[in-house]
Amino acid sequence: MQTMQLSRESRRIGGLLLLAIVTIEFGGFYLTRVASGQVELTDFQVAFSRAGHAHAGVLVTLSLVALILADATSLRGVLGYIARLAIPLAAILMSAGFFVSSMGAGRTEPNGLILVLWLGAGSLTVGVICLGVALLRSSFKGAEPAS
Repeated sequence: MQTMQLSRESRRIGGLLLLAIVTIEFGGFYLTRVASGQVELTDFQVAFSRAGHAHAGVLVTLSLVALILADATSLRGVLGYIARLAIPLAAILMSAGFFVSSMGAGRTEPNGLILVLWLGAGSLTVGVICLGVALLRSSFKGAEPAS
């Protein structure tokens, strides 16, 4: 069985992603304060806070998996960086979009900063398409995983 070692780029990005989990933990702490009534929010703001927190956690996990998948292809250069960074960027933008678009006392609908959420969705789309196509191309070419 062949073993694969992560590329230097993936190790660096992965290390940063693991450290970023501390910020997600802080978000979970904030949500416990919301749930216990220590922070007053509208139902809309509670829903967007939960969505922001959930998207951060899921997309950081997906980002870590994507690093391994990117290293399993022959992607290098700009496309390699897009495959490795677009999904973590989506984690930041989408979760931030939920939070910043619901800021403000008594808010019951998103403000104009909802655009940040949609920018994150675009980044996610670019990242998964780039990585998915690269994986399919490498499987049809019979390319060996990058070492």
